[in-house]
Amino acid sequence: MDKSNIESQKERFCTLLKSTGRENIDYVIEDLESWGFFEAPASSQGHHAYPGGLLEHSLNVYDAAVASRESIIKLRPDLESSLKPESIIIAALLHDVCKANFYKLVRKKKRNEIGIFEEVETYEIHDEIFPVGHGEKSVILLLQSGLDLTDDEIYAIRWHMGPWNLSREDEKYYRQAGKQTPLQPLIHAADTLASAILERPAAKI
Repeated sequence: MDKSNIESQKERFCTLLKSTGRENIDYVIEDLESWGFFEAPASSQGHHAYPGGLLEHSLNVYDAAVASRESIIKLRPDLESSLKPESIIIAALLHDVCKANFYKLVRKKKRNEIGIFEEVETYEIHDEIFPVGHGEKSVILLLQSGLDLTDDEIYAIRWHMGPWNLSREDEKYYRQAGKQTPLQPLIHAADTLASAILERPAAKI
């Protein structure tokens, strides 16, 4: 993604965060800047593995969450107050702040399509920096930045990956969180929709 596109998406991202009126949100944005969030990839080799990919992915999750919320409220109007727009902004845009300063760009030898080795740029995972997990790392970083998260937002960010690769105890907590608030399964579903559908390669015609 080119720099102008990153800047326009960054402007939208920051405008959405500021619209929540949360105390210290400007400090959170400053920290995201210092961590390299806006230029980071969303993965090492999977979805949106390019500069600015994490920013774009976060906005995709937000858009998927908003669309899902609208559909859900039509079917379950009683859930509207449990799916607050500002909480969707916070949880969707900030669920993956743990990925900032997580991927490092390196050069490696790799076989091309005709079997010849050539040097290419790729990302490597560096999880030795603040190794406290994934969703929980995002929660911790945001709290350290001074963001006052609601319990629902903490559940949604902590468990946004869903039930995959969880210990038996973690799976119990994941399911308990889902019973506490519909925001948690909504953000998990939106993250899946974004990474698996919105961000899949364009179909060949």
